[in-house]
Amino acid sequence: MSGFSLSLARAGARGRARAVRRILTAVITASLLGAALAAAPPAAAGPGNGPTALVSLGDSYISGEAGRWRGNSLNDAGGRDGTDRAWTGSAYDPTRVYGDTAANGCHRSDSAEVRSATGTGVQALVNLACSGATTANVFRAASGGQSYKGEPPQADQLAAVAASYDVKAIALSVGGNDLGFAGIIEKCAKDYIVWYSYCHDDQQPIVDAKIDAVMANVARSVDEIRAVMSAAGYGSGTYRIILQSYPSPLPRGAENRYGESGWSRVSTGGCPFWNKDSDWARDSLVPQIANRLRQVATAKGVEFLDLRDMLQGREVCATASRLVTSAQPPSASVSEWARWIDSDGTQGPVQESMHPNHYGQLGQGRCLALAYTAAPGGHHTCRNTPGAGTSGMYLSAL
Repeated sequence: MSGFSLSLARAGARGRARAVRRILTAVITASLLGAALAAAPPAAAGPGNGPTALVSLGDSYISGEAGRWRGNSLNDAGGRDGTDRAWTGSAYDPTRVYGDTAANGCHRSDSAEVRSATGTGVQALVNLACSGATTANVFRAASGGQSYKGEPPQADQLAAVAASYDVKAIALSVGGNDLGFAGIIEKCAKDYIVWYSYCHDDQQPIVDAKIDAVMANVARSVDEIRAVMSAAGYGSGTYRIILQSYPSPLPRGAENRYGESGWSRVSTGGCPFWNKDSDWARDSLVPQIANRLRQVATAKGVEFLDLRDMLQGREVCATASRLVTSAQPPSASVSEWARWIDSDGTQGPVQESMHPNHYGQLGQGRCLALAYTAAPGGHHTCRNTPGAGTSGMYLSAL
């Protein structure tokens, strides 16, 4: 039985209250937004010299948070029906997936987007993103950037990479944590579980009040990247910046396989949200952020990768997907591509909740590879093919 079922089915009101507190804690700590997994670089390189590199910067949606999981299973024991990639056969070892960043929480997984962007001919795939990062963690320290989880600002880390590799492209995912996306998720879950009310009506004005300043800082992040690359001797045409948006981990209400009433969305599916709030997140909030990020990309003259529909049909609780069981093993064709809300951390760190999982990251990596091999300067959207695996991702020009 899952952590959801254990916490919500065994006890009466007191047990349910404890479970509610646990699930809210999980949501609060599930920040949206993880360090470099590349081998030691050569002593000297730079633009046009040395091994080529593709680099990722930003937050958890590009760092690899939740890459530990291949779908979601109610089984809490052992390998969790094969979903838990940290299972050694006798214990759980998150470093098998996150390497050294399992300790500081940056959670750069072995299947993170940039690590999965294979087949491009680029020699090094370097992940500098960190789960929970904001734009302030991207800026250079000299420009007021802030260290995070014991690591220097990401732009300063990029400077070292730019001096040691011939950097061909930089993928950037940032801004969601500045907007407080984790807090929005927490409020929506609380309104479903505790108050039986909606969250979208009071959260939309909060987003509207923040978004201009957030997008200004995303634009500044692009400027910081350019300043680093210029200082390393790169001309404007020698590398590419690909700014990307976020996929929705939640389906629309009509596409949720569990009924809106009762506890199945909490105790079984791990998606405690009302239909109206799900519709708002999927069709208003995520598109709003994507559209504003595209405006930043246009204004700054960088490429844009729109991922708003990347998880369509593969979201947590989506009718087109299913839980993993002993009879239905993990599969990129039918399993969910996003991590559910683990109510009490029974299955790994709660910060993994509501992020693209191993399959989702493989899909994002394919999107990035397709964007990189497309003609420079374009704006694209990336989607999955229903019923196909991660190799079925495809781009459409915007």
